[in-house]
Order: sequence, then structure tokens, then C-alpha cells
Amino acid sequence: MTLHLYNSLTRSLQAFDPVEEGKAKVYTCGPTVYNFQHIGNMRAYVFADTLGRVLRYKGYDLTHIINITDVGHLTSDADAGDDKMEKAAALSGKTAWDIAAFYTAEFKRDLNWLNVTEPAKWTVATDYVPAMIDYAKSIADKHCYELDSGLYFDVSTVPDYGRLARAATDEGEGRIDEVSGKHHQADFAIWRKTPAGETRQMEWDSPWGKGAPGWHLECSVMSAAELGMPFDIHTGGIDHREIHHPNEIAQNQAHECSAHTGASIWMHNNFLIDRGGKMSKSAGEFLRLQLLVDRGYHPLAYRLMCLQAHYRSELEFSWEGLGAALVRLKRMVMGVEALKVQLAENNGGMVGALSADFDAEISNDLNTPNVLSLLDIVISLKNTADKERMEAIGAMDRVLGLNLLTLSRADLRIRPKSATITEPEIEAVLAARKEARAAKDFATSDRLRDELAAQGVEVMDGDPLGWDWKLGE
Repeated sequence: MTLHLYNSLTRSLQAFDPVEEGKAKVYTCGPTVYNFQHIGNMRAYVFADTLGRVLRYKGYDLTHIINITDVGHLTSDADAGDDKMEKAAALSGKTAWDIAAFYTAEFKRDLNWLNVTEPAKWTVATDYVPAMIDYAKSIADKHCYELDSGLYFDVSTVPDYGRLARAATDEGEGRIDEVSGKHHQADFAIWRKTPAGETRQMEWDSPWGKGAPGWHLECSVMSAAELGMPFDIHTGGIDHREIHHPNEIAQNQAHECSAHTGASIWMHNNFLIDRGGKMSKSAGEFLRLQLLVDRGYHPLAYRLMCLQAHYRSELEFSWEGLGAALVRLKRMVMGVEALKVQLAENNGGMVGALSADFDAEISNDLNTPNVLSLLDIVISLKNTADKERMEAIGAMDRVLGLNLLTLSRADLRIRPKSATITEPEIEAVLAARKEARAAKDFATSDRLRDELAAQGVEVMDGDPLGWDWKLGE
């Protein structure tokens, strides 16, 4: 099946037609490493990883770039507020460089927990500042003007500005803040001067004075440097569709002297919604992957939760929903473990037809919810060749990234941080309960089961694993 992807630029599905035959070049907007990433941020990387896995499944030689923003991103997505890195450094008493190194490592650990494939290259913004200055110099005369606060891009100098965002007014996106002297509300800074009398930890000399690059400039420079122009696919969260990516497109058009947007396809995952209001970092203690692990949820349960919704749909987070995803993952793992035991040649089956359905669904804009349903069917199939089933499961899982061929039920039994009972203590109580059941002392058996339940341990009679952590909010 031909791979079709939804292009945010045209708001339509289109066949994937790579710039260079047999190759796929993808750029993903990475994090600003001033804090931990919340689980809503991490949905973007599960989506981008799934896209990359599908492209490899389709036989393309993939080059995937993810950037690390360690300078330039203000506390507003527009042209107001402090630099996030400088602000974090001031609050912590550490250097901006130390802040960046620490939170980059934490972000990469979270990606590893979610089984996100390592990109071909991490591009770190501060490594590209000289290239950013050269890039800005090349477009300044025709497309920019200088104010006391920095060098600004005039959006009226490029064709069809804001097409990606579908801005409702000529003034453009309403979240862009007023800056005195701007020619148009939507104009944006590509170089910010250090204010007189101030010293930044991260600043460089430029033709427009000492300062730092604008956030939007970074991605244009790094994507062009590593993938060339044009390249195939640019991904990011749907929030980037409104300001950041339209500004990237404007810069790309100015630099390349072309109406082409830089990427052939722009793809955006939708929001993860938290009704409890703890998703935003501004809320203080926010939802991040470590919190899920501390409560006893395996990170791949969160990956599965993301895959259960189409990437373009909003996904509501709840502890109940995460628990249901973990149960589904356990059932998948149990099914694969059982298949490993019985692996032998049998006759018949429907795996071939289901594999064709899998290809059709994954080729239809990464329809992972339907793919998961097909995977459930393959795992539960009877009267079919076990080897063929295992091969089909492996092929599907290489796209889904759930590690079903290597994950065990015991791997999914993560100890909640709040648990006080130890695993040897649990096993001792279970042994005593087994003796009570053998002696038909069911009152003692029930009492021991209830004691374990009170400590967050769920006894599973008849299950080979024997017990599990009882998860809850």
C-alpha cells in the first residue's frame, strides 16, 4: 500500500513522495531543556517515533533529526518574557549550561523508557549559533528590520504567511504579543539583543549587537544544515502549528528565495488533555513520566495509551485510562509468552490476510488504534501456524514499539514508590496463604489476601505470576 500522511499545510491526506527516491528525511522539534518534560510533551516523540518506524517498515532509508533547544526560547511562544534557560538558571543558582545538560539527560532517559528510537543526530542549538548568524545576515537586507530590542522578520515579505496556522485575521495569530516598533503584529525576532546594562550567560557577538538567536531561527538553520532544503517531513505538537512553524516557513522561504515551505509535509500530533490541570509545568508539580513510574506504571503502558488514539485526535489522560492500557499490555505480553511456549508448526490460519490489513491501516496516516485491534486478533488466533503468528506479531510490534517479543509480565510489575512491603515479604505471605489453602483454612487464606491488598498487592489466583501491584491514583 502507498503510504498516505496528513499534511497540516493542506489539511488533507497525501501520498508520501520523497524528495530523494528511497530516502526519508524527517525533522522533529525537540524540547527546550529548562525543566523536565511532562507526559503531554512526550506524546509528540511517541508520534514521531511511530512515523519513523512506519517509514523504515515501508523500506525507506530514514534520517531523523531531533533538536535540543538550549537557548532562545522565551517564556512566551512569541516575543515576550524571559529566556527559559536564563530564567531556570537564575532560579536554581546553576549555569544555563548545567541546566541544559541535566534536563537533556533526563529527556533522553524518558525517551529510552518509552522505547523511542535514537535519531540519526541530535542537533543542539548552541552548536549552530555561528550558522544562525550567517543565515540571518543572508536574509536581513530583504526581509528584516532592526529595533532596539533586536532584528525582526517582516512577515509581509514572504508569500502567504500564516497559511499553516490558517490565521483568521490579517494581523495573524492572536497570541503574538505587542512589541513597540514592529511593522506588523506577526513580525518576530530572529536575533534578540542583550538589553543595555544586562549580561546573559548565553550571548554572542553579531552585526546587530551582543545577544542570542530567536527560537524560530534555530529549527530553520538546523534542519537545512542536516537535511538540506527541501526535505520530506517536519513534525511537532499542534501548538507549534500556530506560531513556531509558520515562522520557520517564513524564514525558509526567505533564505531559499522560494515559495516552498522547506518541508514537503508538515505533521502535528494533537494535545494530551488532563482534566486535573497538572499537565503544565507552570502548575508546579506536573505529570511527568517519572511520576507514572513512581506509582507503579510501566512507561510502555503510556506509549500504548498514546497509540490507542490516533495522533491527530485529542487524548484525555486519566489514571483509570493508564491502568486500562497497562492491563491491555499485560494481556498482550501474556499472549506472546504463551505463544512462545507452544511455538510449533500447525496448519491453516488468517495471518496473511491480517498482515495485509495491518499494512493498509498503518499506510492510512498511521492508524495505530486499528493496528492494535489487528494485533489483538493475531495474538488470540487459534488453529494457525504459530511461527507465522509470531512473525506477524514481530512485524507489527516493530512499528508499534511495545517490545512484545522481549517484555515479560515480571517486567511490568513495577514497585510503586509508596509501597512499604518488600517482594520477599510478599512471597512469604503467599507461601503461608498457600499452606492455609492446602489445609482448607480459607479464613486464614482470605485474611492474608486482604492484608496484601491493604499494602497494594493484588493476589492473582491461577495466574503463573501469582501477584501484582494493585495500582491506583
